[in-house]
Amino acid sequence: MVFIGFHASHEQVAPSALLDAVVGAERAGFDGAMCSDHLAPWSPVQGHSGFALSWIAAALARTDFSIGMVNAPGQRYHPVMIAQAFATLAEMFPRRFWAAMGSGEAVNEHVTGDGWPAKHIRNERLRESVDVIHRLLGGEEVDHDGLVRVHRARVWSLPAEPPPLFATAVSAETAAWAASWAQGLATVAQEPESLRRVVDAYRSAGGAGPCILQVHLSLAKDDEAAFAIAREQWKNGLLSPPVTWDLEQPEDFDAAVAGLDEQDLRRAVLMDDDASSLADRIADLVRIGFERVYLHHVGTDQSWFLDAAASELIPALKERV
Repeated sequence: MVFIGFHASHEQVAPSALLDAVVGAERAGFDGAMCSDHLAPWSPVQGHSGFALSWIAAALARTDFSIGMVNAPGQRYHPVMIAQAFATLAEMFPRRFWAAMGSGEAVNEHVTGDGWPAKHIRNERLRESVDVIHRLLGGEEVDHDGLVRVHRARVWSLPAEPPPLFATAVSAETAAWAASWAQGLATVAQEPESLRRVVDAYRSAGGAGPCILQVHLSLAKDDEAAFAIAREQWKNGLLSPPVTWDLEQPEDFDAAVAGLDEQDLRRAVLMDDDASSLADRIADLVRIGFERVYLHHVGTDQSWFLDAAASELIPALKERV
């Protein structure tokens, strides 16, 4: 049976309300949770961006299931500080914390004032950062001089078992590149054929660990309401990499989607007014080759979604996968 998780979107919900939501998600029957890690939202209307590392410690303390996060070390976050943060979380909450490591987006990283590197350089920086983090979590004293610089760093409070570090990837090329170092792969729902290429590229290159799928969805009482939720809260879904990597401000995303066909949003967000139908659509994606799926309801009313998930969506999905 596939692992069914809840995605907590820091861009859309205040940290205190999101904390209540993740507690509610466990009560609703989700197997675990994950969260985003943003300094800024995708759009001004979303209006939030809590600090993921603070929040996830509180979320782990108030729940009993596993919770992971996306993280982009190398610019806004120095990898030594990330290693220390991850070690502390894993020491306090053994075998419950994981992270999916990515090369980042300018909307979060530009604030350092450093230039925004090309994608291949960001990938090299990510690989260096992950290597540094692994060595520190293994108890080494680390020196490193490359795209990131480290001088005689050591993490003193170590967990009995380091947390797994997965890779994020939206393309087959990145998935294949990550297979040599990642302990699992996390990606986001897209056209089925594109998802197959991502999974196949990772596995063909020797990628181990779970393949994780994040699904953006909008479940409401009718199709009009489901579409209205997505249009208000997730119009950034009309954009895709490399555009989303390089925009710096939430207002830039709003400007970039202006004039685009909003009906195209249905390809980025699964919209439905029937939980059974939605479960069929999610299950079709999971069967491509995913061991875990995390559901992100793009509306801000998470309590309504959690009630619907508990009574209809999760039972229906478990019957199918």
